[in-house]
Amino acid sequence: MANSKTVIFKIKRQQTPESKPYWEEFELSYRPGMNVTSALMDIAAKPVTRQGKPTTPVTYDSNCLEEICGSCAMLINGKPTLACNTQTLDLTDSVLTVGALPNFNIIRDLVPDLVPMFGVHQRVQPYIIRKDTQEMEKPSGEYFQSPHQLEEFLQFTYCIKCGVCMAACPTMATDRQYPGPMALTQAYRYNTDSRDDGGGERKDLVAKSHGVFGCHYAGECSNACPKGVDPARAIQLLKRDLVRDYLHLGKDHACAKTHPLPPNVERKPKIEAPPFTAGT
Repeated sequence: MANSKTVIFKIKRQQTPESKPYWEEFELSYRPGMNVTSALMDIAAKPVTRQGKPTTPVTYDSNCLEEICGSCAMLINGKPTLACNTQTLDLTDSVLTVGALPNFNIIRDLVPDLVPMFGVHQRVQPYIIRKDTQEMEKPSGEYFQSPHQLEEFLQFTYCIKCGVCMAACPTMATDRQYPGPMALTQAYRYNTDSRDDGGGERKDLVAKSHGVFGCHYAGECSNACPKGVDPARAIQLLKRDLVRDYLHLGKDHACAKTHPLPPNVERKPKIEAPPFTAGT
């Protein structure tokens, strides 16, 4: 393809959380391998609209550029996805629309306010909870977990907290008190972990009004996830476990026991966890 090919980027902008959104168009010459993030970099470097009018640089977020951090999530041609992993010509050779993730308040331009999402994530206590606190603080061994037990929740550990599933969720669009697929998936992930004993503590959040049963199983969260995680499945399994628990049909969740370390094995130095992951 010739380098003279141009693509029009139609970007939905918003200067402040309270201001009204508006659209601006930018025209860029296509270059091989140009993804949406690199196009936004070009636009920010030379903020001139398609009509030749100087404007303020478009505000957006990006960090790793490798589909790992999740910070560049946005709405591209009507679909929530990651800008760094979206090749421009995979979507269009003429006009590409870009906006901030829906179902979130907007800070500025393409930057959504993810604080409420992480607040709910924190409240589901996304870490191992056990009754043997002394063993947790001063471990004498390791908690045994079989490959099969790991496989039961492994795919849900691949979540990068980008918010794409939240933006795709129709329940989130109508109920801002709904925890959302990201937090509910992490609740199931830790409830299912054989080393964890905190399911009862998480139940208060996920089983209440506006909780997990607000999901209508549209499945859009799973369709949109850029990492192949299946939040819709996790939510349905979480519902199943709650019903079983209510009817007293579920098996008791036995926590993994501690296996002592082999002799002459040196434990790595303990790294203190940040407060928001340690539940303090």
